[in-house]
Amino acid sequence: MHASSSENLTALESSLGYTFKKKALLKESLTHKSYAHEQSRKHTLFNERMEFLGDAVLELIISEHLFNSYPEYTEADLSIIKAYVVQESTLARTAKDLDLGKYLRLGRGEEMTGGREKPSLLADAFEALLAAIYIDGGYKKAKEFTLGHLSERIVELSEKNIIFDFKTKFQEAAQAQFGVLPKYVTHKEEGPEYKKTFEVKVFIKDNFLGSGKGKTKKAAAQKAAEQGLNKIMEENESNV
Repeated sequence: MHASSSENLTALESSLGYTFKKKALLKESLTHKSYAHEQSRKHTLFNERMEFLGDAVLELIISEHLFNSYPEYTEADLSIIKAYVVQESTLARTAKDLDLGKYLRLGRGEEMTGGREKPSLLADAFEALLAAIYIDGGYKKAKEFTLGHLSERIVELSEKNIIFDFKTKFQEAAQAQFGVLPKYVTHKEEGPEYKKTFEVKVFIKDNFLGSGKGKTKKAAAQKAAEQGLNKIMEENESNV
């Protein structure tokens, strides 16, 4: 039996470093719509609305922290770091560290298809959980929770020089080697308006070089350019 079904969430609160005054908020943040739709009683709350709020709270907390911590960085630099911090893979990894999958309330279909390990569900649950803490304890507690689990990732990204402008470097490499500019194409737009995800692909002379996903087209293009630059560098090394 999963911990969520036994209602024993004390261990989770311990790992979160936060004890809820209103336990119902915690349960709602961990409830997927597939579970709610299978319940005989009507109006079982699930976490999509909390995810919406958590997304906004997360953006504010990370933006404020970056603004105050890195006064030497430009708006573009801060945007790139923020995009990496709040991306699905980062949030899913953090949710796994907290063992959130163990506590999710899922419908039978999601349970059978490995929902407890799905990055999208884990990232959504993290944002919903953040919203629950924000509602229950206020901005200060939400900020303490967020930075307690993500500040190490921010430092890691900064030390790896993630603000490196891949688009500029890729353009320089493409012009030097092929005499043309890269062409960026928005391949997909997914998700609701408040939380769109973009996938951008980059080509040189109709040859596919890389793709990237992000919350903005700009962030996605940076990741596509990073892939393209790495591919050019790998090919050059293999030809030496």
